[in-house]
Amino acid sequence: MSTTLITNLSEAFTADAELRVVKDAAILIDGDKIAWIGPATEAPRAGKTIDAGHRAALPGWVDSHSHLVFAGDRSAEFVARMAGQDYAAGGIAVTTAATRAASDYDLTRLVMGRAAEALAGGTTYLETKTGYGLGVEEEARHARIASTVVDKVTFLGAHLVPAGMDAQEYTDLVCGEMLERVAPYVQFADVFCERGAFNEAQSRQVLTAARDAGLGLRVHGNQLGPGPGVQLAVEFGAASVDHVNYLDEADVTALAGSWKDWDAARRTGVPGTVATCLPACDLSTRQPLAPGRELLDAGVQIALASNCNPGTSYTSSMAFCVATAVLQMHLSIEEAIVAATYGGALALGVQEAVGSLEVGKRADIQLLNAPSVAHLAYRPGMNLTGPVFRAGVLAAGRL
Repeated sequence: MSTTLITNLSEAFTADAELRVVKDAAILIDGDKIAWIGPATEAPRAGKTIDAGHRAALPGWVDSHSHLVFAGDRSAEFVARMAGQDYAAGGIAVTTAATRAASDYDLTRLVMGRAAEALAGGTTYLETKTGYGLGVEEEARHARIASTVVDKVTFLGAHLVPAGMDAQEYTDLVCGEMLERVAPYVQFADVFCERGAFNEAQSRQVLTAARDAGLGLRVHGNQLGPGPGVQLAVEFGAASVDHVNYLDEADVTALAGSWKDWDAARRTGVPGTVATCLPACDLSTRQPLAPGRELLDAGVQIALASNCNPGTSYTSSMAFCVATAVLQMHLSIEEAIVAATYGGALALGVQEAVGSLEVGKRADIQLLNAPSVAHLAYRPGMNLTGPVFRAGVLAAGRL
């Protein structure tokens, strides 16, 4: 395999267990993997050399929560919410109608376009969910389309009970025929355990069926108010519980208990339940920001994700999420970057392959048009993403 040396890096932030910042760095890529990282003066020879122009390097973002399979527009809903109307889960039905009307070609094109936007912003590993089909045929179609575009697909048939359907009958459908149809295309299953969506008993039924089908588990929980989502996620050993805006002491304790030995978890690859914070969504819905600082201080591993969706967070900018986490959630820039890279990888169970700059991991590297990763929060709102390498190949941007 050919080797490529990226040199003249102002710094390389590894986001690994040591959280190294290598100054005046270089990174050697061998095929699709990182083969060496260190000071440029000690760099090995390579078949090809790329001058990074004194840019900073960091891992590609790992976006572990998005909803990209949709058509239509909900900007009017956004305007109304900004004018003071409360957010409720029912707006999902608007997207469901538009998405059902889209052809396979148009829907695939839309998903590919959104994935390309995310890649241009530095996201090199991407999860997305179903959940705008809310019927057997549509959920299966959306799962199939998503599986051709993104890295991981999550089944979210339990997103909302369709209008006119009995909640228990729909839950049974999700856990039966719908789950069977989507299973070949998905790796995880999720449930919106929230007022206006699925109650504790229904959520438990969904998680049990998905676990029995061999899928990894995720939970939308504690977004609109206190609820059982976090406790269910920990009980079922879910990979993540996402949103986590309203937590009490018992919720934080339960999450922390799933990470009894964080250092050992990083070494052995046996994680607990990641608490995924979605700051762009919190701003759009005017919910209190998830307590990322408190969760970290309690020993909980957090992730940052975009929650890109048409109703409450129509952005795939992980850089925006990182800046918000630093400026408003009181994370350090290093903590925020780790949450948006390694934390996302943990939430998807791929931390051995991506999420940090380490020898043997996939060469997912983004270069910033800035001399330091601190500029991600120091210059909020600026597009600082430069060249993006995915699996060792320049996938977006220009050198």
